[in-house]
Amino acid sequence: MVPATPSTPPWSVRRPPRADGSVFLVTGGNAGIGYFTAEQLAATGATVVLGSRNPAKAADAAASIRAHVAGARVRAVRLDLADLSSLPAVAESLGADRLDAVVLNAGVALDDPPRRETRDGHELMFGTNHLGHFALTRWLMPLLSAAPAARVVTVGSFAAKSERLDPDDLQSREDYRPKRAYGRSKLAQMYFGLAFDRRLRAAGSTVTSVVVHPGGALDSLTPSRPPVHVRTAGARLGAAPAALLVQGKDAGAWPAVRAVLDPAVRGGELWGPRVFGLRGEPRREPLWDHLTDDAVAARVWDASRDLTGVEPGAATG
Repeated sequence: MVPATPSTPPWSVRRPPRADGSVFLVTGGNAGIGYFTAEQLAATGATVVLGSRNPAKAADAAASIRAHVAGARVRAVRLDLADLSSLPAVAESLGADRLDAVVLNAGVALDDPPRRETRDGHELMFGTNHLGHFALTRWLMPLLSAAPAARVVTVGSFAAKSERLDPDDLQSREDYRPKRAYGRSKLAQMYFGLAFDRRLRAAGSTVTSVVVHPGGALDSLTPSRPPVHVRTAGARLGAAPAALLVQGKDAGAWPAVRAVLDPAVRGGELWGPRVFGLRGEPRREPLWDHLTDDAVAARVWDASRDLTGVEPGAATG
């Protein structure tokens, strides 16, 4: 997003480069890591669009960003990743002639059964976290292709590191366990982000695709942004020991922000926190072994295309 020059200073999470004139979309930008990603990107002078299915929460998030970032350019669009039929209209609702980056961050995480489905009949977490973003990217491609060097940043999860996909049961119909289904939905996202970059490179596209994960990010270690997030004194004190291993969601946003802005980041890379992949400043890390399985990636891609009826590509139309 920012041209690299010999005088480009070292990356700093506290002083990211300016991005005036750029337009960034953050899905799920009204809460959690998505909110802090949006807040930090807004501080660069870019226009930041919050994608949210809840207009009231999006309005609260936009107001909070304006309160913490002087002169912030932020607005919201309605985005429901669980409703595939609503996604073609999202690109038009952005009101922009190009999109310099999209951060595919939004998602749902269920802790308890029963298994739930989207209105399209897909398991809720797989359908929202992965299929919704897969389809959304297809509809955003004309705007991404219109930018000089746009980036698609897919936010995976450290929870996906210990999971493996069953290509014959991507929707967890046979043995549904909520936490496992969540980890697998994020793993499917990560396979998508890497496979997408390979396809973009083969097509000679100017768009690149990068995968990131936030490490361990807890609400109890996250600074307050009322009414978006309120951290009590008790929660802060109780979480103090955990700060040795994990971090707040403000720091969990750092890999995504760097993937959007840093000219040194390349397509097809994986970025996460520096310390054991759980906390600290963002760094490039080796691809996890299972993420290099191109056969599984191809099956996930084909299944996603069949289930959504669309396919992200390098075409601008």
